Amino acid sequence: MEKEKKAEVIKELKDKFLRAKSVVFTDYTGMTVAEMSELRSLLKSASVEYRVIKNNLARIAAQDTPLSVLKEEHYRGPIGIALSYNDPLLGVKKVFEFIEKNEKLKIKTSVVEGRPFSPEELKELSKLPPREVLLGMLAGGLAQPLQQFASLLHAVVANLAYALEALKRKREAV
Repeated sequence: MEKEKKAEVIKELKDKFLRAKSVVFTDYTGMTVAEMSELRSLLKSASVEYRVIKNNLARIAAQDTPLSVLKEEHYRGPIGIALSYNDPLLGVKKVFEFIEKNEKLKIKTSVVEGRPFSPEELKELSKLPPREVLLGMLAGGLAQPLQQFASLLHAVVANLAYALEALKRKREAV
């Protein structure tokens, strides 16, 4: 590859690394062209980009990006990267979804929101519900004590009204 072409690829990768919310490094050894196409289409359906890149270019492009936390050992062997720009966990979930059907794909490492994750940690992350569901759970958890407090206040006011009504009836009866 010519120097100009390499510099262009590095610049493009660096831009992608800076924009990506999560990057999953995979080893695709042993996969056929058809299997790679299946992986790409699965990831593309979730707006996740998958690229096969040269180790040196990836290492150079990762400098001064969130991927700079990775060590030299992560840039050995064949590298395919899944880049997720919107939901950081969507790409991770889709990679694991593919791995369930095809065990040839292996996860080397990943960086999610600037933090490195081992394959084991990443598997646990992939089991989390989507962001919207987590936000709903948080909102529900925050709203429940407020609802209970509002019910308590309503009960106090209602009981006071019942007591006053009973007192009024008692005095009218006398």
